[in-house]
Amino acid sequence: MTERETMEFDVLVVGAGPAGLAAAIRLKQLQPDLGVCVVEKGSEVGAHILSGAVIEPRALDELLPGWRDDEPPLSTEATDDRFLWLTAGRSLQLPTPPSMHNKGNYIGSLGSVVRWMGARAEALGVEIYPGFAAAAPIVEDGAMRGVVTGDMGIGRDGEQGPNFQPGMELRARHTILAEGCRGSITKKLFDIFDLRRGAAPQTYGIGIKELWEVPAETHRKGLVLHTIGWPLDGATYGGSFLYHWGENLVSYGFVVGLDYRNPWLSPFEEMQRLKTHPAVRGNFKGGRRIAYGARAISEGGLQSLPKLTFPGGCLAGDTAGFLNVPKIKGTHAAMKSGMLAAEAVLAARAAGEAEPAGLAEAFRGSWLHDELHAVRNIRPGFAKWGLWGGLVNAAIDTYVFRGKAPWTLGYSHADNETLLEADAARPIAYPKPDGVLSFDRNSSVFISNTNHEENQPAHLKLRHPDQAIARNWISFRSPETRYCPAGVYEIVGAEEGRPRLQINAQNCVHCKTCDIKDPGQNIDWCTPEGGGGPNYPAGM
Repeated sequence: MTERETMEFDVLVVGAGPAGLAAAIRLKQLQPDLGVCVVEKGSEVGAHILSGAVIEPRALDELLPGWRDDEPPLSTEATDDRFLWLTAGRSLQLPTPPSMHNKGNYIGSLGSVVRWMGARAEALGVEIYPGFAAAAPIVEDGAMRGVVTGDMGIGRDGEQGPNFQPGMELRARHTILAEGCRGSITKKLFDIFDLRRGAAPQTYGIGIKELWEVPAETHRKGLVLHTIGWPLDGATYGGSFLYHWGENLVSYGFVVGLDYRNPWLSPFEEMQRLKTHPAVRGNFKGGRRIAYGARAISEGGLQSLPKLTFPGGCLAGDTAGFLNVPKIKGTHAAMKSGMLAAEAVLAARAAGEAEPAGLAEAFRGSWLHDELHAVRNIRPGFAKWGLWGGLVNAAIDTYVFRGKAPWTLGYSHADNETLLEADAARPIAYPKPDGVLSFDRNSSVFISNTNHEENQPAHLKLRHPDQAIARNWISFRSPETRYCPAGVYEIVGAEEGRPRLQINAQNCVHCKTCDIKDPGQNIDWCTPEGGGGPNYPAGM
């Protein structure tokens, strides 16, 4: 049995994103002598967060009221909202829905924001350990007691190499999980503590982002543009966002709901061809692409939230699903949920209780609950009725019922259950990239600065290796080769009649789409060695 070094803290936070850092800051604000540790799998705080965010400052105002006077990395105010419906060659400007109005909001690099928050947390005495991936929960006597970080120096054969270093046990009376969407520790706790009982199935989206630097004559600082419609069909949920900010920077992103049905669909390719639309391509004129990334997002909303607490800890941020989908914002929700989690943990400590059960009531009494409750029926309307029915439902829910409809829509299927078989769906022919406006996956992964220790075991694991061909290839023609935005999954040998799945784990940008969308839930995304994955520099 491997001997591990142990460190003890009062509260452990897993994940140095906006939720985790907000929780850590709030803990130290309310109880300065508390021992608080944040563990982060990225090589540094912000390394796994690519720019391209419109941030509503409400939660930040509550957490750090004087933040505007403290050299914040948010200087671009959103000044112009536009909302377009696209056909293949035309566009129609629609009224911007109230939830998408951005007056008073800021555009900027979320990676820079969390780096700035990390410095404020450390100034309060929070210990932050980047480059340490939480690999497994410690559960003893029916309660979570912390996490074990991943071993370093394990070879591809699973044996200890010459540079082997065992992971550490980070123990705490309470742990706040803020891992982001589809957190690997959270996923295990869903089963251990049955946290999803009574909740609607979670539905997800994949968001793919690019950061561009454009000439001054192309740049329209403060512009926030959203599109729906082409290139997606009316049965597929999704759309784009495009933000002009900073010094001649443009953040472009494309989101596809992972409840899509056509196994031939490639979110990456759809994102590339949208840039060729006449209403969109001018935003990139004369520019160059400087960064790329992707991540899954939790879209289910209020009715898909799991139980937030368990003996020894609680959930915060997108690992629970605090995202306002119609508003297309989650940073303020993540921060507020982290603050609520911190306050609930302190209340539990004061009462000598293992479970911070007061979080549920505190959430119900917060503006975050009110905000999510008001939009709870919009995303499920698109899942139920498609684009046009979803728009009609959203209009009725927003303008007639004002978010107070006497019903709550749900989701009937998990995202992995929605795919048609390949021979029942329409194949999609995507244009070849031109290398100027549109690109391939490999060149995209290159500018994400993604890197993993090559000799480590693949962190993408098949529960039943034979199913990669017997089910995914035979029935669906291996949709993982299309929904992965990084070229991780590849079928080789098909021309010779001996298809085999090859996993290029080195390419993984940690979006976790494969863990969600695989038809048989056969792929487990596990944490690689700490520090692996994309590395987005400050300002990106």
